[in-house]
Amino acid sequence: MMRRKWITATATIVAAGLLTACSSGSGGSGGSGAASDEKVTLTYANWSEDQTPAMEQIAAEFEKANPNITIKVQTLPWPEYWSTLQVGAAGGTAPDAFWMLADHFREYAKGGQLLDLSDTVKSAGIDMGSYPKPVSDSYTYEGKIFALPKDFDTNGLWYNKALFDAAGVKYPDDTWSWKDVQDAAKKLTDPKKGVWGIAAPIDSQGGFYNTILQAGGNIINTGGTASDFASPAGVAGLKFWTDLQAAGSSPTLKQLSDTEAVSMFENQKVAMYSSGAYWAFRFHKNPDLKGKVDVAPLPQGVKRATVTSGIGNAGYAGTKHPEALKKFLAFLGGTKAAEIQAATGTVLPAYKGTQKPWLDAMPEFHLQVFIDAIDYSVPLPVAGNASEWQGLAAQYLTPAWDGKKPVEQAAKEYQDAVDQVLAKQ
Repeated sequence: MMRRKWITATATIVAAGLLTACSSGSGGSGGSGAASDEKVTLTYANWSEDQTPAMEQIAAEFEKANPNITIKVQTLPWPEYWSTLQVGAAGGTAPDAFWMLADHFREYAKGGQLLDLSDTVKSAGIDMGSYPKPVSDSYTYEGKIFALPKDFDTNGLWYNKALFDAAGVKYPDDTWSWKDVQDAAKKLTDPKKGVWGIAAPIDSQGGFYNTILQAGGNIINTGGTASDFASPAGVAGLKFWTDLQAAGSSPTLKQLSDTEAVSMFENQKVAMYSSGAYWAFRFHKNPDLKGKVDVAPLPQGVKRATVTSGIGNAGYAGTKHPEALKKFLAFLGGTKAAEIQAATGTVLPAYKGTQKPWLDAMPEFHLQVFIDAIDYSVPLPVAGNASEWQGLAAQYLTPAWDGKKPVEQAAKEYQDAVDQVLAKQ
């Protein structure tokens, strides 16, 4: 899900056309969309088919109270979403409302492509304290609010109980250390059955960011001017994953490239998968996993830690209907939209006090793990052009994962490359 891929220019143009067909100019004539009798159509873009039904339900609720505003929910696959948004924002064809991630946020905010919601927050009486602060802070730039948190996520250790039972290994719990994971992964690996103990891809948000923090390190310094990957803690956090690869306890990077880690977990080919709360709904809907999957807190290094982030609902600054769009975005940031997300089990909502229905929707999982984790969470780093420097991970870390280069050397080269990007901000 978090893998950054860029499609070809041709595919980008085709995808842009999909959004343009129902772009911000559709369904209304001229002006701001403020007139009460004006018929306005707004587009709302996302990248998740799993969440589309809930987004459509939210849109329908908004339309009931605002009969002159029609919301068209559009879903694009992850590889196309960001390329399409980039082209649309630059060319005037972006959707009116769309999902935003913290590591992409600044490039759009700096470019003046996001609708300023600061006044809307005041006029609508939105309490920004109702959202997890690390998430809401991620969507503030130069003192202005450009997106309202939709959901939030922390990380946990997903595991397959059936595979644990077959191998005679006890389930993970809040006492587990890195060594417990490594020992269990080795016992759970069965080459004859094509089963591995854990998936160890080059995954920043679900993987090595967490272990670097657990080793007592930082990802980016407080000033956002330098990274910490080559420090002793940074190397230790990376080695946790490369050691799993070296031990044969994980599929190789080539295998994880052919079939993503989450799919391998769903196919019951890996017994453990470190990742976010956002997979709960997908696992819940999979009949092959019924009664077989649960989640535990991430293991501890020298400390307990996880990164946290969340999707923000943002608006296009070039919309033809800014007032109608602000009204819709305020609704997306409120309790009703959060309650719909929670009750359907779609995602862990960001709005304070609305998480319990999400827990109740999937009682087979110990989902409280993700809510408890906010107490020891660290915001996903978004310094500088985050999408650029985060995209360097595979290039510089693959040799270490494949055992072709010492982790210390790969970490230093990775750090130098990231710091060059940070220096440009």
